[in-house]
Amino acid sequence: MTAIRHTLQRDVFLPQGERLIDVVHVSKTGKKKKSSFLCAAITTDAPIRVSLYKVKKADKENFKKRQCWLLSELKQVDGKDAEKDLPDFDLHFEKIYKWIASNEVEKNKFITTLWKLSSRYQKDRHKPELFVNVKPSLLEETFMIGDQALQIELMESGDTGESDYHALSKKEEDDLQKMMNECDFAIGNAEAFMERLSNDLSVLDGDNIHSIIESQQEVARLMNLLDDSLRVVNTLDTKLNSYDEMLEGVRAHMEVMEQKDSSIQIQNQNQHKLLTELEALVKKLELPHRYQMILLDGDLNKPVGISDCTQAAQILQQKMEVKIHDGFYKMNAVLNQQELLINLQDRFAQRLATNLNNMFIQQGNEMAMNTLVIHTKKQTLPKHHTNHRDLVPFADLMQWLKRADFTSYKQLSMVYTDNLKKLYEKELKDFFESAKQSLTIKPPVQDAKKFQFHHKEGKLGSQTDLTRVGARLKSSTLDDMTRHFNSSDADLTDSQKFDSVFIQILNELQPTCEAEEEFCSKFFSLGREDEDDSTTEYDGAVTSKSKRAEDKKHTTELRHMMAELFYVLEPEMKSFIRFAEKIDPIYILYMLVRISRQVLSKEHKDSRSFLSIVLANCLVEVKRNVDTYVDNQVRTINEIRVSKKSKCGILPFVVTFERFAEQAESIFKGTDRRADLDKSYSKLISAQFKAIHKIAIEHQKTPSDVVIFENFHHLHGVLSRLKITCLENERKEAKQRYQEHIQAYVTTYLGRPMEKLNHFFEGVQTLVTQGVKEEEVGFQMAYNKQELRKLIREYTSKEVKKGLDHLYKKVEKTLCDEESLLQVVWRSMQQEFIHQYNHIQNLIKRCYPGANLTLEFTIDEVLQFFSNIAQSH
Repeated sequence: MTAIRHTLQRDVFLPQGERLIDVVHVSKTGKKKKSSFLCAAITTDAPIRVSLYKVKKADKENFKKRQCWLLSELKQVDGKDAEKDLPDFDLHFEKIYKWIASNEVEKNKFITTLWKLSSRYQKDRHKPELFVNVKPSLLEETFMIGDQALQIELMESGDTGESDYHALSKKEEDDLQKMMNECDFAIGNAEAFMERLSNDLSVLDGDNIHSIIESQQEVARLMNLLDDSLRVVNTLDTKLNSYDEMLEGVRAHMEVMEQKDSSIQIQNQNQHKLLTELEALVKKLELPHRYQMILLDGDLNKPVGISDCTQAAQILQQKMEVKIHDGFYKMNAVLNQQELLINLQDRFAQRLATNLNNMFIQQGNEMAMNTLVIHTKKQTLPKHHTNHRDLVPFADLMQWLKRADFTSYKQLSMVYTDNLKKLYEKELKDFFESAKQSLTIKPPVQDAKKFQFHHKEGKLGSQTDLTRVGARLKSSTLDDMTRHFNSSDADLTDSQKFDSVFIQILNELQPTCEAEEEFCSKFFSLGREDEDDSTTEYDGAVTSKSKRAEDKKHTTELRHMMAELFYVLEPEMKSFIRFAEKIDPIYILYMLVRISRQVLSKEHKDSRSFLSIVLANCLVEVKRNVDTYVDNQVRTINEIRVSKKSKCGILPFVVTFERFAEQAESIFKGTDRRADLDKSYSKLISAQFKAIHKIAIEHQKTPSDVVIFENFHHLHGVLSRLKITCLENERKEAKQRYQEHIQAYVTTYLGRPMEKLNHFFEGVQTLVTQGVKEEEVGFQMAYNKQELRKLIREYTSKEVKKGLDHLYKKVEKTLCDEESLLQVVWRSMQQEFIHQYNHIQNLIKRCYPGANLTLEFTIDEVLQFFSNIAQSH
C-alpha cells in the first residue's frame, strides 16, 4: 500500500499542486465489483482546499482521476454499524455512494482522516451528526494509531506523513564533493574513509556538548527574567480585577437607568397610540349635532329638506355600520353612543314612514279623482309621471329605511300597493271596456277623432300592410300605415279597425307598465340598481353565486309587487282576446302577430319584466286559440254536408280557406311566427284534399270528376296567386288532380255523340288485340263491311252536330259558373273528338282496305261544329 501511495502522490497529485493525505482501496457494491482508490488530498497553495477523489488504473502503470468531490459537499458519512467492524461505508454527496473497503482497518483509518480534515478545514460544518454509525473512538481528536499520529503532525507542519526520498541540494552536493576530494582514499579505501568520518563526528559531538554547558548560564538568566515578568503580570492582573469590580457596579446602575428610560418611552408610545385610537373611535361614532337636528326636525316636504335628510341618514347609517374592535364594546361611552344612534334611527324611521304613508294615500285619492275627469275627456290610460316625480327624491331614503327598519319598509310597500292596485284596476277595466265597445260600435265619421281607440300619430299600425311593421310597435316602423289610415276611421275595414285598436292597447300598456316597474325598482330598491349598490358597498366581498341569488330575490320581489299592482291586467287581456275571437275568429291571427312582435322586440328583450311575462302568457293562450280555431276548421271540413239536390260547385270550405289564406298572408308576411301559419296551412289543405274526394263520391247531382277538377282548379289558382312556399307540393298536386279528372270527365262524356260507332270500333280493337289480323276483321260476321257501312250512314254531319250540341248543353248544366271552366272542358272535348275521329279513320284504312269506306264528315266540319256551338251559347 505504501508503494501505491508513493506512486499516487508522485504521478497524480504532485503535478496538480496537491498533497495526498490518505487513501483506501475500495470497490462498489453490486455484481460487478470493480476496484478503485478513494483518496483524500489538500492543495499545497493557499487557500487550502480539501478534495476527495476516485482514482482508477488507466493501464498497468498509470493512474487517473475519475471523480472528484469537495469536502464541503460531503453531507454524511455512514459507517453502517458502530458495534461491528464492517468494510462497508457510504458517502452522501448529491447522491449516495456505497463503498466496500479492502479491510476494516483501512476503512476506520480513512473515516478518522475525514473527521480530522473536517474538524480542521470545515469548522462551520463540522458536526458529529455528519458521521453516523461510526465508533466514537474513531472521532476523538487525541486518538492516534501508530503512524497516524505522525501523519497528522506532519500534515499540520506542512510535510507529508511518509519519509519520502528528497534530492540533495546544491550546497550539500558541494560539501560532499569537497569532503570526498580531501580524502582521496574515500573510493579506494572505504574503511579508512569511514574511520575518518567517525573521528570527525566525535569531535563535533564534543563541541556540541561544550556549547550546551556554556549556554546553561544564559538559560538561568533567562529563567530569572521570566520569573520577574510573571510577578509583574500578576500585579497587573490584580489591579485589573479591582477595576473590573468597580466598573461592575457602574454597569448595574447604567442598566437600571436604561430600563427605566425604555419603560418611559414605551409608556409614552402607548399613551400616544391610545389617544390616536380614541380619536379615531370618536370620529367613527360621533354624529355631528347638525345632522342630529336634521334627523329630528328636517323638513320632508321640500327638496332641500329631503336632500339634507338623505345626507344625514346616510351618515347615520355609516356610523352605525362602522367596524370597531370587540373590546370597545365594553366601554360605557361606546354603548351610550350606540344607544343614541339607534334612538335617532328609530325616531327618523318612524317620522319618514309616517310622511310617506300620508303621501301614498293622498296621491292615490288625487289620482282617482283625476282619472274620472280625464276619462270623460280623453279616454286613454292615465299617466302617473307626476306622482312618480314627487316620490323619486325619497328613493335613497327608502333604501336607507329598508336597511334601518325593514318592518316599516314592508308596511310602506303594502300601503303603496293597496292604494295603487285599486286605481289600476279601475283604469284597466275602463280601458278594456272602451276597447270592446270600439269594436262593436262604429263612431260617426265627423266624431271619429274623439273615439278612444282612434290611432295616434306615430303609434298605431294597420292590417293593410302588416309587412311594413318591424320588430317594435313604435312610430319609426309604423309611419307608412299610420299616414295611410289617418284620413278617417270610416275608411277602415273591421279587421283593420281591430288591428288599430289592438295596437293602441299594446302601445298604452307598454309605457304604463314600464314606467311603474322602473319606479318600483328604483324607489323600493328592487332590481339591478340595488344589486350594484350592494356589490360596491361590500367592495367585492359578494361572490358570483351570492350575486345571482340576490338578483333572483330582487327580481322575484319586484315581479310580486307588479303582479299585485296589475293583478287585473292579465285577466282583462285574456277576456279581450276571447271577446275579439267571438266577433271574428280571424282576429286571433292579428293578436298572435302583434303580441309576438311586442314580446320579441328589442325594447322587451328583458324577459324578466312584468309586461313581458303577461304578454307571454297571453301569447300562449292566443297560440292555443289559433290551434283550436284550425282544429275546428278541420273538423268542420270533415263533417260538412253539401246539398245533393243542386249541383255541387265550389265547396264552402274552399272559399273559406281562400279568404283565410289571403288575410293570413297579409298578416304574417315578414313576421317570426311563419312556422305556426305553415303548420295550420298543412292541416287545412290536407283535410280539404280528403274532403273533396269524399264529397265527390257522395254527391249525386254532379259527377265526381266535375266536383274534383272544379275545386282543385280553384285551390290551384289560390295557391298560385298567393305563392305560399310551404304549400308548393300541394299546389303541384292540386294541378295534377285537376288535369287528371278533367281528362277523365272528357273521356267519359265524349263517347255519346257517336256511341254505336265507338262501340263498333272498340270491338274491332278487341279483335286485333286478341290476334286477328287487321285485313281479316272485315270477314267477321259482326264486323263486316255492311255493318260498318250501315253505322256510318247513321252518323251524318247533321246527326253529329246535333249530338255535340246536346253534349254542350249537358256539360254547361253540370259545371258551375264561378270557375268558368266550360270553354276549357269544351276545348278538351274538341281535341279528344278529333283524336277519336283520326283513330276511327285509321282503323278503317287498315281493317277495311279497298272498301272505299269513310266517315260522312271531315275534320274541318268537326272544328266548325265545335266553334259554332260555343259561339251560339
